[in-house]
Amino acid sequence: MSMLSLLVYAFVASFTPGPNNIMSLYYANKFGLKQTFRFCIGVGFGFFIILLFANYFSVALNTVLPEVELIMKLFGCLYLLYLAYKIITSKLGKEQQFNNRYNNIKSGAMLQFINPKATIYAITVTATFVTPFYHHYLTQFLFVILLAVIGFLGTFSWSFFGSLFKKLIAKYQTVFNIIMALLLVYTAATILFFSGM
Repeated sequence: MSMLSLLVYAFVASFTPGPNNIMSLYYANKFGLKQTFRFCIGVGFGFFIILLFANYFSVALNTVLPEVELIMKLFGCLYLLYLAYKIITSKLGKEQQFNNRYNNIKSGAMLQFINPKATIYAITVTATFVTPFYHHYLTQFLFVILLAVIGFLGTFSWSFFGSLFKKLIAKYQTVFNIIMALLLVYTAATILFFSGM
């Protein structure tokens, strides 16, 4: 197994647009990096749990996945469309309520369990790069930690840029909200209609 191939795959999957990254960018822009850090921690923790399940139950998950994949996709896409709606209709007076409800550890973690991109990625990365080559549970666990950290870094980097460009984005808030909402709609469409998630 090529460690370089694993790292390239993990970084591309973790740093490209997806529900985690889009929401962390949006939250950091609205509420700052410090408040969004807890959402990123939740994403990392939730993804860590998904990776653990994918690693230790990869055979069973590969068997069950075709049966539940469509349901996961539909539920995940509906949730992404709901988030897109909340973003595009958010107003200054309602931002704090939106923040309190979704920008936290619990929401970040729970998003992973309805995020088909994260689930499919976790299953493919462990089944392709980890379990066929490393059979000791401790070694597999260390890879799970590494992959979860890379996932966290991907989400946190989007938060960082959302916070960094806060003033610029504030000048074009409506356009920014529309773009974020459209990215979530696009993500939902790609999850539902394309296999390359």
